[in-house]
Amino acid sequence: MGTNEVAGAVETGGIEILRQLSMLWSLFHILILFTLLYRSKYNQKKTFFLTGITMGPLILLNIAGMVLLGMEAMGKLFIFTCTFPSLLFFYLISRDQKWRFLFTFCLADTAAYWVLIITNLLDFYLGGGKCVLMFLSRLVLFPILEWLAVRYLRKPYLELQDAVSKGWGIFAVMSAFYYILLIATTHFPTIITSRPQSMPVMILILILMPLTYATIFASLYRQLLLYRKQQEERIWQEQKQQLESRLENQQEIRRLKHDMKAHTITLSGLLGAGKIEEAQSYMQNMVQGYEEEMSKYQFCVNPYLNTIFSHFSQKFEEIGVELELELQIGTEDLPYMELCQILSNGLENAWDASKEIDDHERKVSLQMRYNHSYLIIRVKNRCRSDLKVEKGSLPNSTKSGLEHGFGLRTIQDSARRLNGEVLCYTKNEHFLLDVMVKV
Repeated sequence: MGTNEVAGAVETGGIEILRQLSMLWSLFHILILFTLLYRSKYNQKKTFFLTGITMGPLILLNIAGMVLLGMEAMGKLFIFTCTFPSLLFFYLISRDQKWRFLFTFCLADTAAYWVLIITNLLDFYLGGGKCVLMFLSRLVLFPILEWLAVRYLRKPYLELQDAVSKGWGIFAVMSAFYYILLIATTHFPTIITSRPQSMPVMILILILMPLTYATIFASLYRQLLLYRKQQEERIWQEQKQQLESRLENQQEIRRLKHDMKAHTITLSGLLGAGKIEEAQSYMQNMVQGYEEEMSKYQFCVNPYLNTIFSHFSQKFEEIGVELELELQIGTEDLPYMELCQILSNGLENAWDASKEIDDHERKVSLQMRYNHSYLIIRVKNRCRSDLKVEKGSLPNSTKSGLEHGFGLRTIQDSARRLNGEVLCYTKNEHFLLDVMVKV
């Protein structure tokens, strides 16, 4: 073998090593990008373990396929050897199911595949096809893509997945077709670099894709802003209700003070006339009356929570429902802001549900008790027989208007701020809302 042949073999071997290293780097960072945007149903440690033992061998299998079959052949098979298996795996461990998950998966894959195509074209036209420029550009572009995802996308996107429950289907289908379009244009009938006549179409697709995603996220961001506005209005409405209840209590106190003047005049007259027994009897009746009156408004010693209970006790009474309270709380300091949001939204939902069923079927109860360092809250109410909610899911609201439809999500947000969890489900024509918060 001559010197030129040896040099050629060494150069070919070096190109293949760079190609394989760049692909290994790319597949690893595709996993990172997807992990930044999706939410697993398991804790972080278990998620990393399951991802490692599943995706590690899958990545190595695809690298081996590129070595044995070549880049062009594996490019045509990649959707079957990597995309579909990883789609199935992540679907099984993802907290977000159906369209939200599919959109996240396609978003990460198409963004990463876009980088792969760009770096391949740069290397072919500017780097002489030696894979050096491809390897170096991927070393830089993937971390930049991940930084942009963390800096500008991750937080609002995760919030959007909680806030927006509808509209993901059209985005997911469009993203899936974009991914298929990129693969088909790049590899069929032959690799794109062997079809210069198709390059203008490829360039237009590469330009159109980020513009399309920018449009999608602009639309989703507007929905996020609307969601935040609705949340703020919901909170302001709750604060308004609390203030109104406090105002009613103050008015009741002023009324009692006014009545007390009349009682004082009567007692003074009886005592002045020497009618001691009549004055004592009058005093006992007066005290008993006040105790009965005040018991209607005193449910617990915490003034903030008592305002909520007093307000909703009157609301339920107006529709013929007795609110059954079982409260095992005392004078301890509680995070009243979050608890008021949880209780007011939970009871508001129960009040709405009670209005949808017959009068004789209406029943609502609330329990608050401690379990070690956790406070357990359960709101239970009768509901429509056709309402079915499985454990772990939040039902979609059927109400209209800005002030409705976010009660359960507000409860969930408040519980998470207290390192707690929310569980709601239906059982025997009852809707149960269980909230556990650390206090």
